[in-house]
Amino acid sequence: MTGAGEPGASHRDTAGNLTKPNRPVFTDLAGLAAMVADGDRLGVGGHHFARLPIALLRAVAGGKARDLRYCAWAGGLPLEILLEADAVASIDICFSSLDIFGLPPRFRAAAEAERLPVRDWTALAMIEALRAAQQNLPSRTFQLPRGSAMMERMPTARSVADPLTGEPVGAVPPLVLDTLLLHAPRADESGNVQIVGARALDLAMAGAAHKVLVTVDEIVPVGILAGMGRQTVIYRNQVSAIAKVPGGAWPTSCLPHYVTDYEALASVLAGGASLADGLALPKDGVPIRLRKAAGISAAAAAHMPLPAVHAAPAPATVDEVMAVRLAAELDNDSFASAGAVSPLANVAYRLAKATHAPGMIIATMSCGHIDVAPSPLLLSLIEVFDAETAAAHAGGDDTYSALYQAGAVTHEIIAAAQVDRFARVNNIAIRRAKGGFIRLPGQGGMADVANMHRDCVLYVTRHSPLSLVAEVDIVSSARGLLDAEERARHGYRTSGTKLFTDLCVFELDPASGELVVTELMPGVGRDTVSRATGFPVRFAERCGEIAAPDGETIEILRRRIDPLGLRRLEFVGARERGVLIAEILAADRAVVDALAAREQP
Repeated sequence: MTGAGEPGASHRDTAGNLTKPNRPVFTDLAGLAAMVADGDRLGVGGHHFARLPIALLRAVAGGKARDLRYCAWAGGLPLEILLEADAVASIDICFSSLDIFGLPPRFRAAAEAERLPVRDWTALAMIEALRAAQQNLPSRTFQLPRGSAMMERMPTARSVADPLTGEPVGAVPPLVLDTLLLHAPRADESGNVQIVGARALDLAMAGAAHKVLVTVDEIVPVGILAGMGRQTVIYRNQVSAIAKVPGGAWPTSCLPHYVTDYEALASVLAGGASLADGLALPKDGVPIRLRKAAGISAAAAAHMPLPAVHAAPAPATVDEVMAVRLAAELDNDSFASAGAVSPLANVAYRLAKATHAPGMIIATMSCGHIDVAPSPLLLSLIEVFDAETAAAHAGGDDTYSALYQAGAVTHEIIAAAQVDRFARVNNIAIRRAKGGFIRLPGQGGMADVANMHRDCVLYVTRHSPLSLVAEVDIVSSARGLLDAEERARHGYRTSGTKLFTDLCVFELDPASGELVVTELMPGVGRDTVSRATGFPVRFAERCGEIAAPDGETIEILRRRIDPLGLRRLEFVGARERGVLIAEILAADRAVVDALAAREQP
């Protein structure tokens, strides 16, 4: 850890309490990286491909600090950078993915070879552990992820009796971070740090960390932040050191300055050059097209005719039928949250809001953008449009308390890698027949929200005996609270559990506790479903065929909601994914450039 006399170090007050200085040190990138010490428990802020501290991570990876204990909600690109440098000693995460680019190869290799300890957390347990550290408490309690095996996978968590009611609850000790790495658009000259848009777990992590090291795109005079509208500010007495590093998040985004450079990410993640080299900021800085794109408004896209992958009146494809059928689950009373990497769910939400459910609430970026408009899913502009149209910006820690735990969210339509006949899900690891296992991204927040949401809705885009099995290898999430009276006692509303696949729709029969087929996809017979399922299939007495979507709905889906066809990414294998991504990126660039030219001539 940083010594007490070093820049940005915490110090102890007269009572012996560990505190940060009231004003952070201003330094450079190398100075920040030098403050990371061997063995630090290291947190990383940002979210997916938004506001990741890429320049600082590269500097840390190229520095002397090793044996880092990586600890964050997500692994993804930051973890890949540190694994490439052989700088990681252990991994504590809820989820690790490279978003549309698939599973992170270095994480998978390390986990499958069991070279490093990998501890999977539920999102809520990690949030409460961070809050315990933030609030100087010996522990905090949380709702048990009933139905899942996640309590067995979190060695520091315990099931205990509530001291007042005797009700079983989870309890977790403080999760103290030695160092947190962040990137933000701005800091003022006194050291207050501004975040625009979704703030992930940044506030809880900053409160739980001894050292908070921040790169920013610009430093502004004191008083400027006060007039900048919707924002989150990390106060200067929580920040240890700041370095001005323009483009420090590239190729990820940093609103309001620039959007994510998906073309650069595709290039570097395709292999060849090292991440350390491939993620170096171009000599001319962030490309101007990315900076222009950050200024495009949702209104501009709404008033510009957009191309479509499929020109009507081509017949509806299976991905479109699934999107339309999923959208039919939603109505004006729905509150739907888009989770980690779910293009199909995101399409279904926006389609519902643009057609039959204009009053519903959509929250994206893991509930960081709340009540967004059904803007078109343009890859480079999704975050821009959602940040602009959202009624509020938030973080995962506060939305868990105010929304998920309160039972306010009705739907989070979630992709499942492996599902069994009891609708139990495994998104952590699949055992190989010849020994070993295939590491999956992780359950994220599924173990918590499976019980908290009114409706439990799962989907599998490639129905096979490998994905629908008699019994999952690991129960990473399941609906453990089924009875309406029991759910009401825990503060949750009640509806059913459904599984949508590219062949059919299952519903969980409350009497038997097993899945039953209630609907068939157009043209799919019962024998096809039975042969593709790894357990004996039961069909409902009135099992019928899903009606083909009407032409108007398909036209809205193709041209207004998902003109690039992002939903298709969930229906292809790894080999086809690269070709499809290249097609999507080319179309995305053409549309974004046209919008930028129209709005900013």
